[in-house]
Amino acid sequence: MDRRALWARAGVADDELSATVLVAGLRPIGDGTLARVARVCAEAGQAASLPLALLRAPGEFMLASEPAPVVHVVENPSVMALALRRFGPYCPPLVCTSGWPNSAAVHLLRLLAEHGAALRYHGDFDGEGIRIAAYVFDKTPARPWRMTAADYRTAVTHTPHGLLPGRLTEAPWDPELTTTMTDHGTAVVEELVADVLLEDLATAAQPYGVARGH
Repeated sequence: MDRRALWARAGVADDELSATVLVAGLRPIGDGTLARVARVCAEAGQAASLPLALLRAPGEFMLASEPAPVVHVVENPSVMALALRRFGPYCPPLVCTSGWPNSAAVHLLRLLAEHGAALRYHGDFDGEGIRIAAYVFDKTPARPWRMTAADYRTAVTHTPHGLLPGRLTEAPWDPELTTTMTDHGTAVVEELVADVLLEDLATAAQPYGVARGH
């Protein structure tokens, strides 16, 4: 891990431009720069890479209360790419941490929560993924999204001979998860359960005009 990544993991950015976070489907209300940039990209069915500088000075920024603001958060950009490919301009609000969340990602998630969004996080089922999830839940109000031992057991049946999970540590939100992963000895990366995540997002996308199965 390089110096910048270590600083970012500690929640400190070495500048306000190198720390960025990917977001899709976010449609804030208001004429602030952040709201306008996010809306333009959402309406075009594209992801936006938001720098920390913009997040610290968003201008007028609000979230609509109807439908209730739920923002899903994923670890890997490839999952966001799949969501955009499927939903395009109707993609529901989605944030990607791109591995360990940097200062921009943490700042955005806190900003969204302060404006009433419920945050739901999913990541890899491996040692590093568990530590990233624990970090996200500690630093932000996000809650697990299909990250329980039961979810892992379902997922691992499709990849019984996958890669080793690496060093495993406790999952504070579900102590049974680490035990179950140790017993199976198999990692399940997020991309392998993308179809399940996309079905959840399809339900979330319905208020934006996309029917299930589209």
